[in-house]
Amino acid sequence: MKKAIIATGGKQYVVTEGETLEVELLNSDKKTVSFEPLLVIDGEKTTVGTPVVAGVTVSAQVVEADVAGDKVTAIRYKPKKRVRKVHGHRQHHTQLKITKIA
Repeated sequence: MKKAIIATGGKQYVVTEGETLEVELLNSDKKTVSFEPLLVIDGEKTTVGTPVVAGVTVSAQVVEADVAGDKVTAIRYKPKKRVRKVHGHRQHHTQLKITKIA
């Protein structure tokens, strides 16, 4: 079973073929996206890139382009001062399905 580590959106993800994951929002209108892996694990063989593994790509299919994540609330409260402020935020993600590590 092949595994790879890819970097996107300032984060690194361990991926396998057939896996579905949510990454930071990608500004691409394409239905397929490819990444250069930082590390590839193929059974007992491990290949570490400097900084990426040459000749290997990770292909992914875009399942949903703009998915809103869970709501995160930030509350500012000062007792006895009548200060109450609530801010909400929903981060947008792209849902990917890893199709091939080759």
